[in-house]
Amino acid sequence: MTVNFNLTGHIGVIMLNRPEAMNAFNYEMLNELFEHVENIRVNPEVRAVIFTGAGDKAFSVGADLKERKSLTAEQVKRNLLKIGEVFTAIDQLPQPTIAAINGYAFGGGMELALACDIRIAANGAKMGLTETSLAIIPGAGGTQRLPRLIGEAKALELILTAKRITSEEALAKYQLVNSLAEKEALLDECFKLAQQILANGPVAIQQAKFAIKQGMNTDLQTGLQIERKAYEVTIPTEDRIEALEAFSQNRKPHFKGK
Repeated sequence: MTVNFNLTGHIGVIMLNRPEAMNAFNYEMLNELFEHVENIRVNPEVRAVIFTGAGDKAFSVGADLKERKSLTAEQVKRNLLKIGEVFTAIDQLPQPTIAAINGYAFGGGMELALACDIRIAANGAKMGLTETSLAIIPGAGGTQRLPRLIGEAKALELILTAKRITSEEALAKYQLVNSLAEKEALLDECFKLAQQILANGPVAIQQAKFAIKQGMNTDLQTGLQIERKAYEVTIPTEDRIEALEAFSQNRKPHFKGK
């Protein structure tokens, strides 16, 4: 298996499992990752997802260049389409997603992190969209998601120079990650964040994510309409009534995602 999945409580952990290859993406891994993501999408037991890499060196260094060297031009296009499909599927998951960047995150590895909602990086981790140094460009969403996240000028700087930055730079200079953690505590920090999210109404969490994601790609007035429709989805839920009852009884609510 090149991808592992574990469910703890309502928190799913997807681990890229090719540590001998720095968790580089080959075609087999992309297919397995896509299958896991599509299963998570329809699994009500999974309310948050953490993505990370196996081993102590890499989150993912991107495309498997050893495999890439042996591929035909048609097979390279096939891989490009698949990685784009997978990362779009991750971006569009209804559940909140957290990238636990435990080591090197280059090329497609960085693009996977960009497809997640939140990024927490280990101290000293290195990352970057380094494709132009290989005479190609980011092809799994990097040229689109990075400028939306950090702004056009900074994205151009990072992509055109193929610059490798530390996690400390990613936070302080580029706001590319949300926070840092000691490597040995990284997953614990991601779980803590996921648990803070899961303390809230599951339907509300998904609708809030939907409203933000969809609204960011349109004008303000259209975004406000999206927000209103997303709010309306929460009105008939059992969880909304439970929250009101818990408030009146001065206790914590017990949400069911209904």
